[in-house]
Order: sequence, then C-alpha cells, then structure tokens
Amino acid sequence: MSRVVSRSLLAMALATAGMPAWAQAVADAAAASAQPVTLERVRVDATRLRGVSDFDTPASVDAIRLDDADSNRAGTVASEPLSGVPGLLARDRQNHAQDTQLSIRGFGARSTFGVRGVRLFADGIPASMPDGQGQLSHFSLVGGDRIEIMRGPFSALYGNSSGGVVQLWSADGQPGDPWRFKASHGRDDTTSLSTQLRGGTEVVGYNLALSRFDTDGWRDHSAARRDSANAKLRFDFGDRRRLDLVANHVDIDAQDPLGLTAAQVRENPRQVASVARQFDTRKTVRQSQAGAVYEHGIGEAHTVRAMAYGGERAVVQYLPIPPAAQGNPLNSGAVIDLDNAYGGLDLRWSWEGTLAGRPLEVTFGANADRQRQDRQGFENFVGDTLGVRGRLRRDERNTVENRDQFAQLYWTFAPRWSLLAGVRHSEVEFVSRDAFVTATNPDDSGRIAFRQTSPVAGVTFAPREDLRVYASAGRGFETPTFNELGYRADGGAGLAFDLAPAVSDNLEIGTKWQARSGTTLNAALFRADTDDELAVARNVGGRSSFQNIGRARRQGAELSLRQPLGESLDLSIAATWLDATFRDDYLVCTGAGCTVPATPVAAGARIPGVPARQLFARLDWSGGPWSAAIEGVGVGDVVVDDLATGRAAGYALLHLEGARRWRFDAGELRSFVRVDNVLDHAYIGSVIVNEGNGRFFEPGPGRGVMVGAQWTWNR
Repeated sequence: MSRVVSRSLLAMALATAGMPAWAQAVADAAAASAQPVTLERVRVDATRLRGVSDFDTPASVDAIRLDDADSNRAGTVASEPLSGVPGLLARDRQNHAQDTQLSIRGFGARSTFGVRGVRLFADGIPASMPDGQGQLSHFSLVGGDRIEIMRGPFSALYGNSSGGVVQLWSADGQPGDPWRFKASHGRDDTTSLSTQLRGGTEVVGYNLALSRFDTDGWRDHSAARRDSANAKLRFDFGDRRRLDLVANHVDIDAQDPLGLTAAQVRENPRQVASVARQFDTRKTVRQSQAGAVYEHGIGEAHTVRAMAYGGERAVVQYLPIPPAAQGNPLNSGAVIDLDNAYGGLDLRWSWEGTLAGRPLEVTFGANADRQRQDRQGFENFVGDTLGVRGRLRRDERNTVENRDQFAQLYWTFAPRWSLLAGVRHSEVEFVSRDAFVTATNPDDSGRIAFRQTSPVAGVTFAPREDLRVYASAGRGFETPTFNELGYRADGGAGLAFDLAPAVSDNLEIGTKWQARSGTTLNAALFRADTDDELAVARNVGGRSSFQNIGRARRQGAELSLRQPLGESLDLSIAATWLDATFRDDYLVCTGAGCTVPATPVAAGARIPGVPARQLFARLDWSGGPWSAAIEGVGVGDVVVDDLATGRAAGYALLHLEGARRWRFDAGELRSFVRVDNVLDHAYIGSVIVNEGNGRFFEPGPGRGVMVGAQWTWNR
C-alpha cells in the first residue's frame, strides 16, 4: 500500500472515529423536544450466530423494515426499499424481463441480467444458484418483515459470489395480526394488487401473501405481468423447537425493450430498438420452490438447525440475433430455453458457553447445493418469419454443485472487546454434457472444479455503551457462472474452462453510534483488492465471452445517519464514495467479428457501471392521521464499457409522498399518493455494461403519479 493511500485511509479513519462527537451536537439539539428512547439491540441473522446483534457485529449491516402498513409504494419491485442503503445500488431498469440491477460496493455491476457477485437468500433459502447467479424476482415484499444487507469481509462466510449478502425474511404470523388488502394505480396503466393474511395461535402461525403486477411499461415494448404467491407456516413446539415451512411461486411474462444508443436516447428515450419489435424480444419465467427449516434446542447451550429446499425454474427468452449471425455452425441460436431443477441441504450446530470465563458462541456447519439445467437453444426464425421458435441449435445437460463446510465463533474476550471470526471451505464443480453433436459442431462436454478456503475475522471495541469501533478482514471468491463459461473467447466449441475464480482480499474499519435520543450513525471505510478479475473479452453475434484480466480495486467510504427532529420529523441520510478501477493493463476485442483481443485498456481505468458517488436523503413528517415525506436521490456518472467509449451522466431526483388514515370499528383505511421524479428530470436509470451493439442505455422514467389505498381488518 502506497504512503499516500495509507495516509489518506488513516485520515479518513480518524475522521470516522470523531463523527459521533460531531453528530452529538445535532442529537442534543433535537433531544430538547423529544423524549429519550431506549434503543433495542436488534439481532440480525447475517452472522448466523444467536448472540450477536447488528450493533456488535464488526461489519456493515442494515435491516430494512417492510411494514406494509406505512408503505407509500406499490411494493412490487425489490429496488424500492433498498434505495437508502449506503454502498448498495439497486436500479429499476424499466425492463421486467431483466430483473433489478443490483450491486454492492461495485460487485455485480457488470451483470447484464439477474444478480451476480451478491449472495441472495429468502427466508434462509438460497436465491442464488451454486455458480453465483441469482434472481430477485420471487422476493415477496408483500409478505416480508425485513431485508438484511451485509457488506464487507464477512460476506465471504456465505460462499461463492459474496461481494455482499441480501436476505429477505417473511413475517411470522402471530395471534391478532391484521389482514391487509392493498391496491395502487400509476402511470403507464400500472396496476398493483396485493393481499396479506397473517395470524395464528401461540403454536401455529401463518403468513400468506398474494400479488399481481401489471403494466404497459414506460418505454415502448415493455409491457409486463407478474403474479406471485408466498406462504410461510411457523410451528412453535416449545423448548426452543421450531419448524418453518416456506413455499413460493412466481409467474412472469414480460416484453424486452432492450437498450438504446446515445443517439436514440436523445431522439426519444421512450422508444425501443427496431430489432426488439422485429424479433418480438420477450421472456417468460415460471418458478416454484419449497423449503423447511427446523431448529432444535438441546438443553440451554446447544442448538441444531437443519434446512432443506427444492424448486424448479423455467425460462424462455427470445433474443434479437439476426439469422445471418446464426449461420455459424457453432452458434447456439437466439431462443433460450432453460429448465432448472435445484435443491440443497444445510446442517449446523451451535454452542453457547464460556472460554476463560468470558462468553463464547461457536457454530459448525456444512451445506450442499445442486442445480441441474437442461439448456436448449433454437433459431428465432422459420423461413422469413422472425420472432418464432425454429430449429434446434443447442442441447446440453449442465450441472453445478457446491459442497461447503464452515465454522464461526463469537468471543467477548475482554469487558470492552469482542472477536467474530470464521472460515469457510468451498468446492464448486461444473459439468456439461453435450447432446447436440454434428459433423460441424463437435462434442462440447467437459467438467471443471474450483476450490477455495475463505477466512475472515473482526474485532469490536466498545468505548461506551452507545458506541462501537471495529476492524475486519477476510478473503472471498467469485467463480464464473455457467453463462460466463458458456462461450469461449477464441470462438471455438465448448465451454470456457480456462477461466479462473476471482479472489478478493477485503478490509473494513468502521464505527457505529446509537444515542438515547434515537440518533444512529454508521460509518465505514473499505477496500477490496481482487486478483483474476472477470471481464468481457469479446462480444460477437449476441454472445459475450469472458477472460481473467488481472487485478482490480474497489475502495471507498459509507455513511448513514438517522436523526429524529422533534416528535413529528425524522431525517435519514445515506452517502457512498466508491473508487473502482482496474489495476493491470489488459486487451479487449473491438469491431465486428473480432476474435482476438487486441485493443488495450490501461491500468487505472474505471470499472464500468459503478458510480463514484451516491447520496440519499429522506425527511418524514407525521401529524395525527396525516403523514408526508420528501426524498432525494443522487447518483454519479458511470462509464458503459471497459474502454469508456460512452458515459451515462449522473443525476439527482426528487420524490414526494403523502398519506392519510381513517379509523373505523371494522378496521383502518389508508390512502396514499407518491410523485416520482417531481422535476421531470431526464436521466439514464441503468446501463448494460459492454453491450456489443452500442445499446448501452436504459432511460429512467419521467414524472409519474401513483395513488393507492390499503384496508386493514381488525380481527
């Protein structure tokens, strides 16, 4: 580490440690008009340890409440509740065929669809496959209780693809819980209907959430429909014995408007690329899964937890690849048909006791996950008719499995000091069996396995009851996904088995402060140095091939503040500064038909899709039955490819909300209105990194009004 960088980090660390003193003045000013609040130490599941609260965890952890009773949003898109988390960027792409674009501290920004680089879970069940590719589409915000986000070194304890961890937890049904029905309508004939039925007894609880989302889309050719159902049953047998049964289903039909070139954005940001209409680009998704989690306490000190899950996901997608490009006998066609069957097991044992007379908790566990994918590719034409399923061009049986073992401990080794440490060993194996073998398309079968041991440790110091200072370090890794292995950079047949996992060394220091007035302040400095970073080598015929390019660095600072301003106002602020660059020179392909990378990218180039700055601020007001909020979001500019040939300008947006409640004997009615992008600012909502046709840009929507109502039954 250079002296200049070391001194910069030291100065930032000292500034971070001094922030509570600065913020105390603000808190004292507000405390004069507000009663002191005893803050609850929230235990989150991010550490997988029973006795560790988020306040005592030596990592950046946020828990976002999903109490539907106070939401002024439709509750249909995962990016909605995540906008105020520092270090996290969740972009609504206005394209429901491609899901939310999610990245944490720059990891995952280059994903063109789905989520990679970030580990996803829903009710403790993986929403990321063993190869690291994940989906947010089945996250049920309607039935959710909270979303937990972990950033930094301890994400490595979740295995492959851990630039961060996002977990959704459904609410437990309790006696007397309300039933709710919610409806909203907004621009582009967008309608959302949802219902949540919760309740139960002391022994059995239930939570059933159903929703339908329907829209014509802000852009042309972007209509979508999504139906989802999520059910959770809780059985409490007493004596620390509990069983959770979870099942969910999602059904999506969506048109794909693709991206636009810079010229098309200037001409009309709501238009669609002509090839999208020509080939009727679209996607359907059907997913059903179920899981069970059982916890059994043995005495006062031991706990055994077992989890099992299984599911199926079917995806059909029509791409706009011209018939001429499919003339190559090695081309796999432009209609993707994927049938996935997946499942897994997780077993862990925990013990709480003492070591050297100080509290100690340890956990040992193992898990195994398996995904079997039947992958077929077809031409997207029959004769002169485009956008229909044609001849078979690809037929594979792909399997990816992981087998992991892990151990963690939390030890309060001194009155003001605690240690959280862990290690995880992962084995990820890919197997592909080619069933489409011809004279001009040889057998592409093969297998490859990756192994990695990831240690992590962090120390927390508590100089006062309301203050924590921590430091942590760890190593994580990220294998290529099956989509990245799918096409060799040299254009030959078979999978790209020359790719290696990207391995990252992570460091973080931070501070957390919780004042009795209700003020909370979290700040962190972080750095992640990656070897064998994965990046695009070439883009030909609608297919991306990848390569390992050497070193990359992601470093920055995060700050979040929540400040009560009297009895009726609350202020929330989240800020991120992120410097994400490639540290080695490397070569990429440019121009049509390029098969040998020859254009240099200089060391120090920005990682595309990653903004250097983010800012979020929200002021909430409540007075009797009325409530209102003003919200501002600012995102810095991003480059769109490795060569920085294009750029999406930064933007700042303003949103307004208002709501009113009416109470009746039978229940409560709540109406609400939200105005997004109040100033009707034109901006690029997201970019498709390294898009081979120059259609990098996905414009964000202009001003829009949504109105809605929610009825809550008294039972």
